[in-house]
Amino acid sequence: MQRQQARVVVRPGLHLAYASQGDTSGPAVVFFPGPTDSWRSYDAVLDHFPPSVHAVAVSARGHGDSDKPEAGYSVQDYAADVVPFLTAIGLRRVVLAGHSASCLVVRRVAAESPERVAGLVLEASPLTLYQHPEMEDFVATAVSNLSDPVSPGFVRTFLSGTAPRDQDPAAFETHVEQLLKVPARVWQGTFGGLVEYDDAGLLGRIQTPVLLLWGEADRRVGLLEQEALTTAIPHAELRVYAGVGHIPRMEDPSRFAADVTAFVTSLAT
Repeated sequence: MQRQQARVVVRPGLHLAYASQGDTSGPAVVFFPGPTDSWRSYDAVLDHFPPSVHAVAVSARGHGDSDKPEAGYSVQDYAADVVPFLTAIGLRRVVLAGHSASCLVVRRVAAESPERVAGLVLEASPLTLYQHPEMEDFVATAVSNLSDPVSPGFVRTFLSGTAPRDQDPAAFETHVEQLLKVPARVWQGTFGGLVEYDDAGLLGRIQTPVLLLWGEADRRVGLLEQEALTTAIPHAELRVYAGVGHIPRMEDPSRFAADVTAFVTSLAT
């Protein structure tokens, strides 16, 4: 399937890079990668989507080939870019899909701009990272000490904690290459912002259907968090992937694409 790559002006001084494919008149799903990932982290799974689905993957500010302003890397900042991005590429109402901590971003957009969100896909979503002990320790002992250029060794160690066991070496190197495009200030602003952000009061305001996809071998977020989310969000459904870790779309791309396609299609009928 032909895939288009472009950069679009979201607001003065901010261009976001993205890739899109599929029927532009069909139901749309927009993917937002986890912190430090670019749209390229969806490269392989996009191959599993049918042409009938308009699939878009975007690199957030500071990531990949998107612009990298000096500041503005809180959850609120990332969320504030979403609706202008949709408008800039001509999309009115879409399914938003986040991975890991970017689920906090799409959850906020769904709560604040429900007219633009037909549904949410939350892949390996944490319940919260607010004052999370392990995240606070990561920020204090590793991220706060980063300087440019960020060390490839640091990036490789960071990725090794979540990378699929049988990931293709070339794909891993592409992942490393993309993360090395992220400046130290973006790492610091992003992860520092996550431990200060609490959206517990927003979850009950999400009225769109929500599909949670979680791997039972995930070492970053647990089943209790998924169950708590299905309780806190009014119209949430959880699907568990047996033997899969923190990145279901990489470890079981065909099932991930099939589940997302069915969800997106059901909301368009």
